[in-house]
Amino acid sequence: MIKVKKFWFWVAAVVVVAVDALSKQWIVNSLALGGTIPLWQGVFHLTHVRNTGAAFSLFVGGSEWLKWISLMVSIGLVIYVLASPQISALEQWGYGFILGGAIGNGLDRFVTGQVVDFLDFRLIHFPVFNLADISINLGIACLSLSAVFGPKDSSKRSYRAGP
Repeated sequence: MIKVKKFWFWVAAVVVVAVDALSKQWIVNSLALGGTIPLWQGVFHLTHVRNTGAAFSLFVGGSEWLKWISLMVSIGLVIYVLASPQISALEQWGYGFILGGAIGNGLDRFVTGQVVDFLDFRLIHFPVFNLADISINLGIACLSLSAVFGPKDSSKRSYRAGP
């Protein structure tokens, strides 16, 4: 049997990239740009929009440099995870979710110069987003949980307790 180094990292990243790409392709094929389908009227809709900026449409029109940032983040995450001697399963999931989201949105930026967004939570007037965005936030949540509840290794602490 082949043993894959950092198995859960790769599983999370590959699943996110695949599901994100399939969901975006489904929206592009099923809903005209600007079209919307209410799943819960006034609360949650599927709305096909394109975003040339970063998260929440920040830096609109910055797709040229944003695609390179996505690529650098992706490469940096792979190097960091593979170089880490010990990394918990929760951390692997966290970094994998972030990698998958960065690749998902990065591919959109490299191929079309814009990201397909479609999850429209209207109840609180939240910006339209996609599964890659959710994945990045799930990754941050996993890493936060790991930092708070994970094993404590005093050799990794950079502060001193006492004078």
